[in-house]
Amino acid sequence: MDFKLQVVTVPVSDVDQASAFYTQRARFTLDVDYHPASGFRVVQLTPPGSACSVQIGTGLTDAPPGSARATYLAVTDIEAARRELTDRGVKVSDIRHKSPVDDWTGGWQPGADPERRDYASFADFADPDGNTWVLQEIGYHTRSAATGGEPDLNDSRPPVGRDRVDR
Repeated sequence: MDFKLQVVTVPVSDVDQASAFYTQRARFTLDVDYHPASGFRVVQLTPPGSACSVQIGTGLTDAPPGSARATYLAVTDIEAARRELTDRGVKVSDIRHKSPVDDWTGGWQPGADPERRDYASFADFADPDGNTWVLQEIGYHTRSAATGGEPDLNDSRPPVGRDRVDR
């Protein structure tokens, strides 16, 4: 039996402001904006290449706005992802990597992991309410090998060997 994560609810104070942030700055796709009655609205957004969406809205949760913490977004090139977000006006932390990776006890060094190992490099950002997101690099080498060099930044498909198989 599969249990697939489909939607994560993110509590926000201003649905229109949050929707604009996620679509215009974070480049999430607007899937639906449904408000059938006063006091209820659901806006569903999907990050590029993701099978899981997020919902913001009115009447969805009693969690306080800004209380979602450390929701992970996997990216195949952390430097390119950070650059894209900052170019769109998102404040993103500096990239950091675990150190030492093989025997990690909580230490960090600046920049991407020199070997670009999976699960080793991170950066963070927040939406207007303070809900936090973590970018985590996974699949850099796999993507590079599949494209014959540098990662293809225009390819939003999951990396080869994860959810997709190239034929």
